[in-house]
Amino acid sequence: MSVLISPSVLSCDFANIQRDIEMINSSDADWLHVDVMDGVFVPNISFGFPVISAIKKHAKKPLDVHLMIKDPDKYITEFAKAGADILTVHYEACTHLHRTIHFIKENGMKAGVALNPHTPVDILQDIVHDIDLVLIMSVNPGFGGQKFIHNALLKVEQAKNLIHRCGSHAVVEVDGGVNLQTGAELVKAGADVLVAGSFVFNSQDPVKTISDLKKL
Repeated sequence: MSVLISPSVLSCDFANIQRDIEMINSSDADWLHVDVMDGVFVPNISFGFPVISAIKKHAKKPLDVHLMIKDPDKYITEFAKAGADILTVHYEACTHLHRTIHFIKENGMKAGVALNPHTPVDILQDIVHDIDLVLIMSVNPGFGGQKFIHNALLKVEQAKNLIHRCGSHAVVEVDGGVNLQTGAELVKAGADVLVAGSFVFNSQDPVKTISDLKKL
């Protein structure tokens, strides 16, 4: 299976968000990555439910929604209503992760768990059977355009080994600092899904950039 590409709309032109969504629709992208930040769990604020609902109206790719928020359980039903197909929560934000994962699935979405750069992969050993996706953060969450943290390569390998060892069907996604060089290294390490924001939207030809990432 070729690597899946999930362009991050956090880096799109917010004044022309419909145009950029339609560009992604016409590209080789597989998913559409939506970062949700609350200014508490991370030092930034991004999209709310009305914007996600508006994106859903135009998107022809599954919405890959990444919650960087405190108390995500309060909002899971609303994210389902807004159109999320995949909902990823942070391990660090969930007191009762097993309950959160099953609540996501009860609301008809695939469930992912994200790990900050300092959080070890083995901490997912008791939950990896229940999740559909492990998201390795290769930058500290909160802002786009950050420098890639190379330890993420080792964490991708560790996540892949944990998934195989436990007989899980989860895929490994990586978010942060992805370009053609880091993307190739991540795919070699075992990444299944690459999130790319500024590298795609700041390029001269985003459709070609997505296609080039897809070929890694």
